[in-house]
Amino acid sequence: QVHLVESGGGLMQPGGSLNLSCTANDFRLDSHIVGWFRQAPGKEREGVSCISDGDGSATYADSVMGRFTISRDNAENTVTLRMDSLRPEDTAVYYCATVDPATVGSMRGVCWGYYDMDYWGKGTLVIVSA
Repeated sequence: QVHLVESGGGLMQPGGSLNLSCTANDFRLDSHIVGWFRQAPGKEREGVSCISDGDGSATYADSVMGRFTISRDNAENTVTLRMDSLRPEDTAVYYCATVDPATVGSMRGVCWGYYDMDYWGKGTLVIVSA
């Protein structure tokens, strides 16, 4: 059974930075599209950023464009979400999820929730507060 594990969440002041990591046991992340999603209290889950399986191209939600960066470390089997210039509205539980690229039409569609993801982590909580 595939287990995705997120780490790196915590409490940060506005303007600060956090690195979230997603790793998996016995499962190669580099052969799948990996997405970061978040759910804030009282809100629906939303896509934050996704990275492709091949060339590492990425897509971002408008709300995080220019502040967050997604990347892969295939040697470590890890996908990282670097979050800079954090804002209180970034407070949420952040989840990583994967999907087989052969089953979806576009990575952008994956991030915008048009497709069901294959596997989800349990999430890591990010709180941005002074």
